[in-house]
Amino acid sequence: MLGGLAILPAIAARSLAEGLLPGKAFLRAPAPITSADQVLNVMEFEALAREALPPAHFGYIATGNDDDRTVARNHDAFSHYEIRARRFVDVSRIDSSRSLLGTSWPTPIYLSAVSGQRAFHPDAELGTARAAKSRSMLMMLSNVGSTAVEPVIEARGAPVWQQLYPTDDWRVTEAVVKRAERAGCPAIVLTVDSQQGRNYLRNNETLFRAIRTDSRTCSDCHINGSHDQLRKAPMYAGLDMSRATTITPPDITPAFLDRLRTLVKGKLLVKGIVTGEDASLAVAHGADGVIVSNHGGRNEETLRATLDCLPEIATAVGGRVPVLLDGGVRRGTDVFKALALGATGVGIGRPQAWGLAAFGQPGVEAVIDILTRELQQIMRQAGTPTLASITPGHVIASSWR
Repeated sequence: MLGGLAILPAIAARSLAEGLLPGKAFLRAPAPITSADQVLNVMEFEALAREALPPAHFGYIATGNDDDRTVARNHDAFSHYEIRARRFVDVSRIDSSRSLLGTSWPTPIYLSAVSGQRAFHPDAELGTARAAKSRSMLMMLSNVGSTAVEPVIEARGAPVWQQLYPTDDWRVTEAVVKRAERAGCPAIVLTVDSQQGRNYLRNNETLFRAIRTDSRTCSDCHINGSHDQLRKAPMYAGLDMSRATTITPPDITPAFLDRLRTLVKGKLLVKGIVTGEDASLAVAHGADGVIVSNHGGRNEETLRATLDCLPEIATAVGGRVPVLLDGGVRRGTDVFKALALGATGVGIGRPQAWGLAAFGQPGVEAVIDILTRELQQIMRQAGTPTLASITPGHVIASSWR
């Protein structure tokens, strides 16, 4: 018996060398997953989505820019921080609720804007909205989603935040903002990390490779083989789009923010901020909140993770407005670390798409439940019974590589 136990360290060392966590070397092949409630963690949904989707549609979720290294950095950055767990704290009751711009939510986690969700499931954004309703979660609707704002709000049973691609035609900007506000959206979220211009094409190599392996005829959804968001997005339906050439103008300046601030009657947030300078500028020109985001690494290959950008932005804002973050969040511990480093709320993009692709509404609900459960677990373990008790002192730079 002792001889058998003696070999365990060697097996564990081999598992680590092969990229496995200790214990996985002893597991047999798992049984097939047939329902959302069988999924153990968020990353398992990625594999399920890959199996469920055509190659090009999964490639659309997965792609980054160039070598996809910013996509990887977004998630890897969380492993560079460790959590300092405190004892002698009453954690008999854990409260993960968060008040954000006048509304209370049971969790700081929210569903970030993800476009074209009909590519992932027939229910599209309506399935996501119903999941948000069942879990009382904040949802941000993409301006170029498969579904317009009115039916999404009906499915959600409450207002959603409207993400904004203003185009390079101000008449379109005005029309989209006014439509969203008439529908009841309390917040408009301007995205500033997708500057394109007339002839700009992102270098989404992973998507392009996936398209090459997809033998389907896609003309029903794509015009001339391309995803023409200006002509297909329901939020632009009925508008004169003849002068619009790109969803995001390349000349978004402080003057543009001033003009938009005058137009937007409710809250205005700016999404795509990755430096303290731009955060300060956005607040100075009327932003009610900033979102630390690099679009999940889809549009830029800066190799800076959003988590690593967060502290300087939190410092620059100095508590004047909420600071939200998205990019690379896969565990409740990731949410905890972001909160400790200054985030007010934490968004998830790809995970909700994976859940939707795998099981529709129940898949999105399972993603929400897993992350919420994991967040509450680490709050208890770290001795932080409320979100307000999570401070920068609860995380340190990792000493293990």
